[in-house]
Amino acid sequence: MAKPAVFLDRDGVLNVETGYIDDLKDLRLIPGSAQAVRSLNDRGIFCCLVSNQSGPARNYYGVDHVEALHKKLCTLLKKEAGAFLDALYYCPYLSGSAGGTKAEFTKWSTWRKPNTGMLVTAAWDYDLDLRKSFMVGDKATDVDLAHNAGLKGILVQTGYGNKVVGGEYQHNTHPEYVAENLQGGVAWILENLV
Repeated sequence: MAKPAVFLDRDGVLNVETGYIDDLKDLRLIPGSAQAVRSLNDRGIFCCLVSNQSGPARNYYGVDHVEALHKKLCTLLKKEAGAFLDALYYCPYLSGSAGGTKAEFTKWSTWRKPNTGMLVTAAWDYDLDLRKSFMVGDKATDVDLAHNAGLKGILVQTGYGNKVVGGEYQHNTHPEYVAENLQGGVAWILENLV
């Protein structure tokens, strides 16, 4: 039977938003994010990273660097709270008109948020019920992704989230919930699981 999931953006949700992270030492968890993931783990809720990572397409670094960042992220989650991600998906692609320059990764992709490719793939790979799932992010594109795939969208005010709330919301899309941080978002999710 298909199960619900919580999908998490990476930068500005789990780790501190610092732009393109070209040095592994610059990846630092947002305080409380590991404990929030652990709360989901403890309830047996499938927890999945979905992240746009255009660094390879912009020729800033290779996919091996993105993979190394994700390995460090998982190590930090485990070290800080015994937390883990059940799956990780990311999109290294970017169209030329949006800034892609490296031919191998410069293209339009159904995986690039707010397109639903990463969520659909995860649902297929792990038997997930997207209609009962949640997406947590710090950008309008994360909330748009949630709505495009039939999920509830939660906007956290860490990362870029504090620039989205309180002004004119990008794309005229509104989240189901606005949380101060991932811990607040997870608390709301746990109260609203069907």
